[in-house]
Amino acid sequence: QVQLVASGGGSVQPGGSLRLSCVGCGLTYSYYCMGWFRQAPGKEREGVAAIARDGTTRYGDAVKGRFTISNDNAKNTLYLQMNGLKPEDTAVYYCAAGFLQDWSQPSALGGEAYEYWGQGTQVTVSS
Repeated sequence: QVQLVASGGGSVQPGGSLRLSCVGCGLTYSYYCMGWFRQAPGKEREGVAAIARDGTTRYGDAVKGRFTISNDNAKNTLYLQMNGLKPEDTAVYYCAAGFLQDWSQPSALGGEAYEYWGQGTQVTVSS
């Protein structure tokens, strides 16, 4: 049974940093494309960052230059380093895994092609 467990969320002040982690069980990360998505109250899900099997990354425009996605395949763990956090980054963050045939920006950050999803971790940015 596949399970993705996200952690690392919390409350920080604007300008602060957090690192999210997503540990996977029942799947081998090196076989999958992995992504981070977020959803704020009353808003649609948004693609934050994604990483392909070859290490190629995609970032949403809202987080470029501030967030960094990485993975440690040996530990089956996906990371999202978030720096320069803003109040508009407040959301529940989800990790996901999938076999993506199309690695274009819309596909990598669209979410529809991902098969497995974690439970989400809350990130709150406020002063």
